[in-house]
Amino acid sequence: MTNKKGESFKVSGENLLKEVKRLINEGNIRKITIKDKKGKTLVEFPLTVGVVGAVLAPVLAAVGAIAALVTECTISVERK
Repeated sequence: MTNKKGESFKVSGENLLKEVKRLINEGNIRKITIKDKKGKTLVEFPLTVGVVGAVLAPVLAAVGAIAALVTECTISVERK
């Protein structure tokens, strides 16, 4: 049985895309959820083993669009 380890942290909109890319590169992430400062979920996406750049491009584009619209948000991460 695998343990689900989660964490949350706040980032500014201008650092959102950079932080999501950093998390993806860590490689041990199962799911990322981005919420606005009121706690409303803006986007949630699972990451599976073997996900490559071409598959992530639409996700990163969506994260970039969200970053342009929010001043502060929370990233919740579920690790393997």
